[in-house]
Amino acid sequence: MIGVLNKLLKRSPRSDNGSIVLDSARKATGGKTRTRVVMTMTVFFGIYIAITGRLVWLGFQGPSDSGPPPSRVTASRPDIVDRNGEVLATDIRTSSLFAEPRHMVDADEAIEKLATVLPEIDYEQTYKKLKSGAGFVWLQRQLTPKQQSEIMQLGIPGIGFRTEKRRFYPAGETTSYVVGLTNIDNQGISGMEKYIDDQGLADLQQSGLAVARDLKPVKLSIDLRVQHIVRDEVATAMEKYHAIAAGGVVLNIKTGEVMAMASVPDFDPNNPYNAQEKDRLNRMSAGLYEMGSTFKSFTTAMALDSGKVTMDSKFDASRPITIGRQTIRDFHGKGRVLSVPEVFIYSSNIGSAKEADVVGIEGHREFLHRLGVLEKMKTELPEVAKPTEPKVWKKVHSITAAFGHGISTTPLQTAVGCAALMNGGFLIQPTFLTRTADQAMDVAKKVVSEKTVEGMRYLYTLNAEKGSGKNARVAGYRVGGKTGTAEKVINGRYSKDVRFNAFVAAFPMDDPQYIVLTIIDEPKPEKPGMGATAGSNAAPMVANIIRRSAPMLGVKPDFGQENAATMVSY
Repeated sequence: MIGVLNKLLKRSPRSDNGSIVLDSARKATGGKTRTRVVMTMTVFFGIYIAITGRLVWLGFQGPSDSGPPPSRVTASRPDIVDRNGEVLATDIRTSSLFAEPRHMVDADEAIEKLATVLPEIDYEQTYKKLKSGAGFVWLQRQLTPKQQSEIMQLGIPGIGFRTEKRRFYPAGETTSYVVGLTNIDNQGISGMEKYIDDQGLADLQQSGLAVARDLKPVKLSIDLRVQHIVRDEVATAMEKYHAIAAGGVVLNIKTGEVMAMASVPDFDPNNPYNAQEKDRLNRMSAGLYEMGSTFKSFTTAMALDSGKVTMDSKFDASRPITIGRQTIRDFHGKGRVLSVPEVFIYSSNIGSAKEADVVGIEGHREFLHRLGVLEKMKTELPEVAKPTEPKVWKKVHSITAAFGHGISTTPLQTAVGCAALMNGGFLIQPTFLTRTADQAMDVAKKVVSEKTVEGMRYLYTLNAEKGSGKNARVAGYRVGGKTGTAEKVINGRYSKDVRFNAFVAAFPMDDPQYIVLTIIDEPKPEKPGMGATAGSNAAPMVANIIRRSAPMLGVKPDFGQENAATMVSY
């Protein structure tokens, strides 16, 4: 630099006062500075262009395995609430543990440390994951806050946590079959959770549009208070009568809304470790059963609606009916001619068979299809079984179907069919969403006459007063109904000792608002020497449900007309 400066000094002219003129030096230096600035800007601009190009290129590439994959677990699901706004299902945040095997220092040490917090960890599977060399692997989903905190304190390099969403069900077992549940990826796999996915939520989640603030709660027809009562009563009955299963449903006759429905054994959707076990079945909508004498409601209604039978008609039930190799007898036969009301309250198999014979085979089959009990039920709940019937109906099939044998349907469909015999003759498909009476009439189908309905209301009331439904009565609530005690098929033959019992009831009988149907599978006598028919177990279940839930359903007691069975004119 000194040499360069000396040359500049020698070549630089002096001013009058002897100062050195450096103009040319400034020009030379200024030119070089500008060149450096331009070059620096060019380099930085080039780097910026390269980074931008790389980001654009990456934007068009598929996801790599260098980080957590996109997951529907981070997408929101709408809350599910009951008809009063009580939360039945909601999203909560949880953390899941992942590893980046490429950054793992010591897989063996990592597993040993993790096992101190997660003792259930699969050593072999986890070791394979950590040694895979992949960019990302899940190790444990949905940790508790305590587990997350303890794992963080282990200080294991190459692992991390991802915040996800999972479902929480405040009512637990109480609403398990209705609300359903989601899998570990927050996808609805049963109940109304699956229905919501099938209505488009799954597509919203996949597209990333399922944002919590945009998702309105899904309001069900269920009343959580009544649901708790029904679940409590069926669980108590299963234990009390030493049964293998039990269930119940409360149905709004005027709207078709399912107010409550429970089946036991059930499961806890917050910890559904046993949800796939064989006995975990929603027996009310997905279980098929021979419904026994509850079907006599349909047989008698069919006979009355045909116009060929009136309340004054008589049927000889003095002798059993033999057809082929089958002999039809009455359980508690009177051995005489019976009127239509007597056939109903004494639950005569012989009388019911003869009522069906008056209508004929084809007319019988058509009537049961008309009432929907042999059609696959249309409702929101995915778990719905398809009823079974003979491919070709013969006389023996019509006779046995008259008292609920030889064909199978679901308890919920039986309740829906009976509702049509109480609500003015309209078949209304059941719903698990809220619905008004006007909306119900838009989808209703007229299936029987008003006169038939009047007759069936009278018979239901009479049966609770003088027949097998006495144990279903509740003071002030005018209950009517029909028992059903069906022998179960064991090893290809009907067993006299193994039963499937049901009771279907309506109340209040002066203007029926609700159907309550209970079932109990293979009940035993409560105590030695006691009976095990529907009148001694399924009927008391109905009474308990009505006694506890009627005030919540808005039905006021009336003690002025206790079971006043007024004969209709025919």
